[in-house]
Amino acid sequence: MSRDSARLFTPVLIGGSMILMINFALRASFGVFQIPVAEDFGWPRADFSLAIAVQNLAWGIGQPVFGALAERWGDRLAIILGAALYSLGLVMTALATTPAGMQVWEIAVGFGIAGTGFGVILAIVGRAASDENRSLALGIATAAGSAGQVIGAPLAEGLLAVLPWQQVFIVFAALVMLVLLFLPMLRSTRPASRHEIEESLGTVLKRAFTDPSYLMIFAGFFSCGYQLAFITAHFPAMITEMCGPISPDGGLAALGITTTSALGAVAIGLIGMANIAGSILAGWLGNRYSRKYLLAGVYTLRTLLAAWFILTPITPTTVVVFSLAMGSLWLATVPLTSGLVAYIYGLRYMGTLYGFVFLSHQLGSFLGVWLGGKLYDLYGDYTVVWWVGVGVGAFSALIHLPVREAPMPRPAAVAA
Repeated sequence: MSRDSARLFTPVLIGGSMILMINFALRASFGVFQIPVAEDFGWPRADFSLAIAVQNLAWGIGQPVFGALAERWGDRLAIILGAALYSLGLVMTALATTPAGMQVWEIAVGFGIAGTGFGVILAIVGRAASDENRSLALGIATAAGSAGQVIGAPLAEGLLAVLPWQQVFIVFAALVMLVLLFLPMLRSTRPASRHEIEESLGTVLKRAFTDPSYLMIFAGFFSCGYQLAFITAHFPAMITEMCGPISPDGGLAALGITTTSALGAVAIGLIGMANIAGSILAGWLGNRYSRKYLLAGVYTLRTLLAAWFILTPITPTTVVVFSLAMGSLWLATVPLTSGLVAYIYGLRYMGTLYGFVFLSHQLGSFLGVWLGGKLYDLYGDYTVVWWVGVGVGAFSALIHLPVREAPMPRPAAVAA
């Protein structure tokens, strides 16, 4: 990277990382609200689960929309609109008194997450980075989101100890608007190549959706969404109800973690903490090795880890071990998947192309969150839905293997 590129890239990376950190700090905390909301209204677990599932689906639908908006009208406009929708959705969620009302307003939250999340921000960072450092830069930005996850769930747990859950959502609505402070850092980035600029969005989308490799990447990202959204939304409640007691003489108690409810919030934070290193490592490896094989490896390790956890008695120790191990793999797929899309299809429409791939991720998220609540209400625990996650993880490990990892040739008329 040249000295001029480095000066331009540094504020873009910092600003984008801070926006992702705020975005994920709030988004990752929703699982902590699972029990308080259900107990306050006397709702079945599936009702609040459906609200979070709708949020994830709206996030997925909104991702290519905001990617295209950013590419057509500018990144800053997309982020401002996303922050406004995010904040509005949180306020209205706090005021909702029926499952249907909460579910409707989670659509706004989901679109807000899309406008301030990976699709828009990673495209900005990807265009700013040099070719040789792009995967690492995407890994650093992804890790920033995990840093937000470290503080988000414990922050929500702490606020819930002194405030009703409705007021905590209002506080979070105010925190969302902090993303606007970092907009001046997102300056114009390194342009795409002349060939990429000459191609229309429709042409690129048509070529991508008729390419088997793109469709395999799309399908493979489904299980990532299923696993991550299920754990984010249900793992705190799962730990609260299924984990063995915390020993008063153990190390967790010495750290002030005396209840399984507190352990559930801490587990989400541990996942985020481990993922800071995991995302950066994945980005670094993506600069040097085949991204498709790295993705297959990540999904294989996730599958084995999830199977071990559910087959082993759930104790505070296994919760901590699982959280740290899963955290190291948590968002490792993001810099690898987004980097693979940019490498194969170019930078010009990276936001939109990655946005459509991310839609598959969020379809998986919707199913993981909703099915988690539905099967819990049917069977009284999370075992069945957990095994479904093991199965889809194995599917993703296999489907990445045939991906053609090479820049897609452009039509002769464009490439001339």
